[in-house]
Amino acid sequence: MNQLTEDILIKVITQRPENSHKGTFGRAVLIGGNNQYGGAIIMSAEACINTGAGLTTVVTAEKNHAPLHARLPEAMVVDFSDTELLVELLKNVNVILVGPGLGLSVTVLSILKKILSLQQENQWLIIDGSAITLFASHQLPLKYPEKVVFTPHQKEWQRLSGLEIDKQTPENNQEKQKELAATIVLKSHRTEIYDGNQIWHNTVGNAAMATGGTGDTLAGMIAGFIAQFGGSSESIAAAVYLHSKIGDDLAQEHYVVIPTSISQEISRYMKNYAQKERTEE
Repeated sequence: MNQLTEDILIKVITQRPENSHKGTFGRAVLIGGNNQYGGAIIMSAEACINTGAGLTTVVTAEKNHAPLHARLPEAMVVDFSDTELLVELLKNVNVILVGPGLGLSVTVLSILKKILSLQQENQWLIIDGSAITLFASHQLPLKYPEKVVFTPHQKEWQRLSGLEIDKQTPENNQEKQKELAATIVLKSHRTEIYDGNQIWHNTVGNAAMATGGTGDTLAGMIAGFIAQFGGSSESIAAAVYLHSKIGDDLAQEHYVVIPTSISQEISRYMKNYAQKERTEE
């Protein structure tokens, strides 16, 4: 089992090239946020943008458009109901995140099925939150499982894998991951990543982070890291570690670490680690 340390950040986070533009840093589409849970997809988008994805588009319920634009004018927005635009949008993106605040309705099940069917071989797909529950409940297929990342908490992993929480040992988790053939980011007190070749064990994280929206923020960070640095276990692991590292530092002075406070620190931390990469070269 590989222990995640800050070395993963120095390895993954690089200086931005001088000769670049927004397309250089990837295009991400984030899909979620029904009428009740709009905050979830907004937190994911905030994390994705602060991580540095070049272009971030949010597909969400119309009710969430005004709050999204008020908080994140950098994000583009598309309505759930605009299927034609969604199909066109998905043709030219590097990474798709689906699930934060999505809900379990028939409408969003249809959206999830469409996304799964439209995934291209060169695109990464992150399945989070209620999209995991829908996927497991309806036994949906994956076109390119090697380009899929599931981000379940332990109860969602139980639905997806069939493993009761007390049976979620590294050995059992690894066996179920191989059946799915997708990368698993299993969120817990010490998050573990299963990629089919190895197990990554996060060494940071704390109880102050145990609040709604923390997982949505992590999903957005993973999307942003994949958009910029490519889809690899290292990129995913770096996002997981940085999320918890910021949370640990904030917890030194805060009883509760709210997810948006993590997002506000992402860019500053990434700048510091990019400079470390240059210094060590």
